[in-house]
Amino acid sequence: MIKITLPDGSIKEFAQNSTAIDVAKSISEGLARNVISATFNDTTVETTTPLISDGSLVLHTFNDEGGKKAFWHSSAHVLAEAILSFHPNAKLTIGPAIDNGFYYDVDLGEEIISEKDFKDIENKFLEIARGKHEFKMREVSKDDALSLYKNENNPYKVELIENLTDGDITFCDHSTFTDLCRGGHVPHTGIIKAIKIMNVAGAYWRGDEKNNQLTRVYGISFPKQKMLTEYLELLEEAKKRDHRKLGKELELFTFSQKVGAGLPLWLPKGAALRSRLEDFLKKAQKKAGYEMVMTPHIGQKELYVTSGHYEKYGEDSFQAIKTPKMDEEFLLKPMNCPHHCEVYNFKPYSYKDLPKRFAEFGTVYRYEQSGELHGLTRVRGFTQDDAHIFCTPEQLDQEFKDVIDLVLYVFGSLGFEDFTAQVSVRDKSNPDKYIGDTQTWDIAEKAIINAATDKKLDFVIEEGEAAFYGPKLDFMVKDALGRSWQLGTIQVDYNLPKRFDLTYKGADNQSHRPVMIHRAPFGSMERFIAVLLEHTGGNFPLWLTPDQVILLPISDKYQKYSEKVLESLENSEIRALVDNRNEKTGRKIRDAEVSKIPFMVIVGEKEEQEGTVSVRKHGEGDMGTFTIEEFISLIQTEEAKTLKTF
Repeated sequence: MIKITLPDGSIKEFAQNSTAIDVAKSISEGLARNVISATFNDTTVETTTPLISDGSLVLHTFNDEGGKKAFWHSSAHVLAEAILSFHPNAKLTIGPAIDNGFYYDVDLGEEIISEKDFKDIENKFLEIARGKHEFKMREVSKDDALSLYKNENNPYKVELIENLTDGDITFCDHSTFTDLCRGGHVPHTGIIKAIKIMNVAGAYWRGDEKNNQLTRVYGISFPKQKMLTEYLELLEEAKKRDHRKLGKELELFTFSQKVGAGLPLWLPKGAALRSRLEDFLKKAQKKAGYEMVMTPHIGQKELYVTSGHYEKYGEDSFQAIKTPKMDEEFLLKPMNCPHHCEVYNFKPYSYKDLPKRFAEFGTVYRYEQSGELHGLTRVRGFTQDDAHIFCTPEQLDQEFKDVIDLVLYVFGSLGFEDFTAQVSVRDKSNPDKYIGDTQTWDIAEKAIINAATDKKLDFVIEEGEAAFYGPKLDFMVKDALGRSWQLGTIQVDYNLPKRFDLTYKGADNQSHRPVMIHRAPFGSMERFIAVLLEHTGGNFPLWLTPDQVILLPISDKYQKYSEKVLESLENSEIRALVDNRNEKTGRKIRDAEVSKIPFMVIVGEKEEQEGTVSVRKHGEGDMGTFTIEEFISLIQTEEAKTLKTF
């Protein structure tokens, strides 16, 4: 008998050589029908793999990450077989699962796959899938594996096998198809009920432009046709919400090749929106005891050598700026934290002075590769809502929890209610990635885990995702389309205070080293606004939207009354404007809807005589007639609903 530990901590005994499906059946027949993959002792296994020792077992369905990975990896095998049916001389390379679906890289020689071929490949894929062919793993000697692919004249598979160890090489068979594979499949092809080829692209073998260019075929598959239909509908909605499209339509930001790729230009409406976000956070920070500082956009190279940023990121940064002075070099600021360390160093502190909380909306610069730039989400110049807290070790726990409260306040006020927290710790097997000693890393990681636990956050621990100077708590936010984004971050750092020789005088009259907390609730202004744009579809919370009200006089003779209403609104700090174009009212309403202005006010003879306004709400239509005072009260009430107090 063997003992199997399940995720809930329960332990069950099974006969040796039982499988994941046997375990699932012992729990319920319904679970067994839905299990498509498994992980045993942190290693992906087939659902039919005999279990021969005690261990921990996780059963996967399509609803979890492990299940999707196995489902899409299996689909890549079927896709490869379907491609070979049309291109029998094609040479297969690799076909992994990715975040949304899978791809297979193929060397087609002189042949091509284009969009007109997608339907035929999809039909062939489904024909194969309906055969309910089992995925079967088998071990193959290195010599036999090399012989197979040399006979097929496939240098890609030969190269892969040459880098593998004899005894660790496995093939996967289904139907008449065989592929080099490590494993991790669904039980049989019949589980795959829907497929969509998304696109084709060029890809160099192993990502090296010196190698042959391959054809990469992207696809996505599901266990139900309905799920594919819903996914494609979601993609269409995502196109409508693309922040690059909305940013142009709402006149928020633009880019200029003359200015430089990845360097956004904020237009008046976008700058006003961004300023309101900054004011919102500044107000909360002031209540929380933060002090605003300002630091330059550049610093001497030595500053970043001291911090470790030059060693870790120097090659990926903008190159040094040389001055007329011999051997003097400056860098565009890649991070704000070294500057804030020097702000702290301005004068000596006692333990009674701590914590010190320095905040800045500081713009930093990093040379992202041109192919990685994407609207506001990946840029070369961006502004972080950065702050650094210098505290005693005894203050660390409470300070960290207070920052969590601030992050949750920001998310709640902007409609981000669905998120998980990720405790990012170091990869202990790769210590060269980090600075500092093991003891301080252990203390910092424990502090973050304890704080996240005490605040009852839903969190996971991810190894290898820490910053080079310390572990962190990242907030993974789901938007309205179910996509996950990393936004707010909080980091604990024992290393930079040591590198910059930061001290404070303790109660024992001796010098001590402060602990440093890095935090950015937004992350970066650019990325946050991009995500917010797509999350809301441009329908921002009323307190944040660039224009809250647009006045639509039905003719020129009501212009004067419109100006009177405008003045009343502006006196109540309501953002409004008048559309005095010589256009019909219907056209003005349509244009206001496209501009996503929350309230439209129609002004005509009746309204002027009665001192009222007729109000329409964006996306909802007519709201009726209000006095100016009633309308102002309505706006103020609506605004208060969306803006919480800290």
